[in-house]
Amino acid sequence: MDTSASRVEAVTKGGSPVVPSQYIQPPEARPNLHNAGDAAPIPTIDLSISDSTKESIGEACRNWGAFHVVNHGVPVHLLDRMKALGLSFFQDCPIEDKLKYACDSTSAASEGYGSRMLLGAEGDVVLDWRDYFDHHTFPLSRRNPSRWPLQPSDYRQVVEEYGNEMKKLAQKLLGIISESLSLPPSSIEEAVGEIYQNITMSYYPPCPQPELTLGLQSHSDMGAITLLIQDDVGGLQLYKDDHWLTVPPISHAILVLIADQTEIITNGVYKSAQHRAVTNANRARLSVATFHDPSKTARIAPASHLIGQDTKPAYKEVLYGQYVSSWYSKGPEGKRNLDALLC
Repeated sequence: MDTSASRVEAVTKGGSPVVPSQYIQPPEARPNLHNAGDAAPIPTIDLSISDSTKESIGEACRNWGAFHVVNHGVPVHLLDRMKALGLSFFQDCPIEDKLKYACDSTSAASEGYGSRMLLGAEGDVVLDWRDYFDHHTFPLSRRNPSRWPLQPSDYRQVVEEYGNEMKKLAQKLLGIISESLSLPPSSIEEAVGEIYQNITMSYYPPCPQPELTLGLQSHSDMGAITLLIQDDVGGLQLYKDDHWLTVPPISHAILVLIADQTEIITNGVYKSAQHRAVTNANRARLSVATFHDPSKTARIAPASHLIGQDTKPAYKEVLYGQYVSSWYSKGPEGKRNLDALLC
């Protein structure tokens, strides 16, 4: 790998590469790579088998907040091409060309290339060992392919096609998740409102001191549902029962992560998945996460169908834009922004 083409770089000290101080996690947040833990036995659900899909997804949302789907309808060649395009951009594109697409580091979730996720003064935030490119793909009024790389020649077309396929799958899954709670299939999507989709390619270069860093800090996703694909390197971990468990990649499966607004809408019956990414010293890793979120003007609250005489709201109503601002300015620290809404 040409490390000069990445914003995330080691420095040399005493002849050996070391991690710069701004990437070193506090001791309590560092991963225990010598005892990486068991593989997370999250379910793999075949969407072509309709008889048990609803029950299987409901159980997975309740117990894990995550599951893999296979036979999901997204063309395999499209999954492979998205990963190939990501690797091409991060590994082959010179840094001066990457910076032509630099995102606005002072604005939350701005479109383009960057390496700093959270807002805040320089030095106040520990950085993730990660470069990323964020694409705004839905609503169509946000989609401007001229802000995306021009090369390879099919980059923009593939990202558009991928976004369309992922939105269809997200809507299908939200319908099944609603039905698994005996709600009308449109319930969660109607509560979310118009879907805002971002596609984030994340690149984790080899790290000389992986035991000191995180590729992505502990968090749950803030929106409604996230669909993730990853290469065969591995590094994603889920937090369950006070332990970090590794999620082994499954070729051509899509990992579904329940996000915070779905936890609120389901009144806590279904849990958002707390997760992080660890690094390694030998191999670069690539993942592509497709986020499906409400509008910032949407007000999110537990579904009225789930509230009754014996069931009180578990969460306060929240304006999604305020939730996003809190997440990016205060930092996620696991699920603290969601916990702040508990009644």
